[in-house]
Amino acid sequence: MESWLQTFWYQGAAPPWWLRPLSWLFGSVVRLRRNAYRRGWLPSGRPACPVIVIGNISVGGTGKTPLTIWLANELHSFGLRVGVVLRGYGRTATGPLLLEDRTGAAQAGDEAVLIRRRTHCLVAVGSDRRAAARLLEQAGAQLIIADDGLQHLALQRDVEIAVIDGERGFGNGRLLPAGPLREPVSRLGSVALLVQNGGEALCDPRALRMRLAGDELLPVSERLAPMPLAQLAGHAAHAVAAIGNPQRFFATLRAAGLSVREHVFPDHHRFSATELQFGDALPVLITEKDAVKCQAFALPQHWYLPVTAQFTANERQTLLGRVFMDARLLDILACPVCKGPLQYERAQSLLVCRTDRLAFPIREGIPVMLEEEARQLSGDDPLLGR
Repeated sequence: MESWLQTFWYQGAAPPWWLRPLSWLFGSVVRLRRNAYRRGWLPSGRPACPVIVIGNISVGGTGKTPLTIWLANELHSFGLRVGVVLRGYGRTATGPLLLEDRTGAAQAGDEAVLIRRRTHCLVAVGSDRRAAARLLEQAGAQLIIADDGLQHLALQRDVEIAVIDGERGFGNGRLLPAGPLREPVSRLGSVALLVQNGGEALCDPRALRMRLAGDELLPVSERLAPMPLAQLAGHAAHAVAAIGNPQRFFATLRAAGLSVREHVFPDHHRFSATELQFGDALPVLITEKDAVKCQAFALPQHWYLPVTAQFTANERQTLLGRVFMDARLLDILACPVCKGPLQYERAQSLLVCRTDRLAFPIREGIPVMLEEEARQLSGDDPLLGR
């Protein structure tokens, strides 16, 4: 079914005529649902802390989770206690769940476990994202990032970031099921930030470019040392993927010089040991999202490729500056020296610690939380008396 849909979503074939009225019906439901939330006919709620939503308008993998990991780690570096909320596809647990270090992918879903391991942030899952967000607040989160929450309108938000697949774009531009879109392209006009993952030309001139980089293979079993991906250049390998866009993973391996034998599974597929065995000694390469489900039965020939989101310095500055301002994060930062409260002085672009008499600069919307960059204030400085 999926390969058939891809032929007219992304490969230029005309969709069957009978799918077009279904797309019209789907679009009508989308509009009615959004209007119902806007008018308060459907209940929604706002947590006490700021909420940043990362999502997309198309089905399949666009790079939301790598961006979530990148942003959570960046904000954590400013001393903020970050929580991440997501649905937790494929999990066995019912109801909202706050992850612990020992929580497995079967309980919480593969993406949730991956985010927890890569960020060490608070992570909660639940089909009711509001209830899961409450768990994060109760655990001490100062801000919440919602992974894949653009259409989950029951959770109100301060900032929306939409991720675009730079290789596939918006496909044929049609709504489901005749096309790959969950919402019309016009929806992107209402988000705060657009991020494009890969691709040569920008799909939207407002988009910031994101690149996913990974050049080191790690053993799934954790019993071997890491191996440079380049070490397998010129060699054959099995490539296994159960993600939204497996072709991106395969293309990455081919770009590194590997001869890839593709094995595609449905997104969030729960693997068995035999599904990663192919009767030969070739390396078996899987994604990091799949690796969290396969550790229990991994063999020495099983490796995974972690990828990290990367931005240029200017685009990082733009993204973080917008997030800090729109999500009101400058109001909740603590002093890196004494951990006490900071006073945001908007007119002077400063964060003032009255206890230590320090003024931290804010440059292009981003606070510089370094003691050596702070200005020492005299006892009679007017900033201390406000």
